[in-house]
Amino acid sequence: MKVAIVLNTSWNIYNFRLNFVKKLIAQGYEVHTVAPIDKYTHHLVEAGCIHHKVRMDSRGANPIKDFALIIELWSIYRKIRPDIALHYTVKPNVYGTIAATLLKIPVVNNVCGLGTVFLKRNLISAIAIQLYKWTFRFPKKIFFQNNDDLKLFVEKKLVDSKAVDLIPGSGIDLEKFQPMEFQRNESFTFLLISRLITDKGILEYIEAVKKLKSNGLKARFQLLGAKDPEHKRGIKEKVIDQWVTDGTVEYLGVTDDVRQFIEKADCIVLPSYREGAPRTLLEAASSAKPMIATDVPGCHHVVVDEVNGLLCKIKDADDLAEKMVKMANYNNEVLEKFGINGRAKMVEEYNEDVVINKYLQAIRSLQKAS
Repeated sequence: MKVAIVLNTSWNIYNFRLNFVKKLIAQGYEVHTVAPIDKYTHHLVEAGCIHHKVRMDSRGANPIKDFALIIELWSIYRKIRPDIALHYTVKPNVYGTIAATLLKIPVVNNVCGLGTVFLKRNLISAIAIQLYKWTFRFPKKIFFQNNDDLKLFVEKKLVDSKAVDLIPGSGIDLEKFQPMEFQRNESFTFLLISRLITDKGILEYIEAVKKLKSNGLKARFQLLGAKDPEHKRGIKEKVIDQWVTDGTVEYLGVTDDVRQFIEKADCIVLPSYREGAPRTLLEAASSAKPMIATDVPGCHHVVVDEVNGLLCKIKDADDLAEKMVKMANYNNEVLEKFGINGRAKMVEEYNEDVVINKYLQAIRSLQKAS
């Protein structure tokens, strides 16, 4: 049986779906990955995937490019003839569904987060919602990463309630992200791990840091993640460079293994505007690190206020600063307890095996139906 896994980057498949891919291959499935070529593509091929290059720009909507993407995906699917197509992220979910449906290929979609489509009310958002409503009639199964997103789609009648199911994000590899022994830095260290775009609350973090520094808080403030100045909501490189020059934050660049940086931090921060099930927080919690995140869908499913971290208000740098002060002032016993509780939550609710088994069940049910 041929399974196509379609995403906007090979990096995403490698970092978040590789164990699922390996499981499929081990069970005898022929796995075709469809994504743009990047430095992680060769890892997919080495794992046993048959890779197909596609041009896909995840930085915004362009009618001409998006129509071309439908044609390109249709051409790839026509060549592969997969028995099922699994789509992740917005463009594969929408345009991949159109291409697959034209060829009568069964589809399973995964809503990994709603992004700005549901955060803003404008023409582009209205068009995007209508595209969801039209295309999401066709998938045999639609997975959501949190109950808020699922309810929203059902209430807006964007999906058939019988076709939806809930999974704990992409799950977390509990073996890879082991609980780290508690150790408090002499200078309390906050770390934000994210692509540097405004939706992740980067600007609020910087504003909060400036406020804390002016008030004399003795702490370190770090940023880890890729710059993306070409993104519609990306932060310009010269702005980031100025933060570093001014001594506002330490920019740690990018990495293929975040564990070394999580280990050296006292608290992981993510003031995002909305998430599916944020990988940063799953990795931090599994590593037994306290967290601060916004009280929004996705984040507040992982962070339970005063249990494994603190929740702050969305787009509120002052409130974020208050929560950071509160975290830095906790004694070791509280911080260690937050870490223990976070790890326990990951073991109970976010084990990657649960996600993989859900996908396998969906694939098997479609096999039986065909």
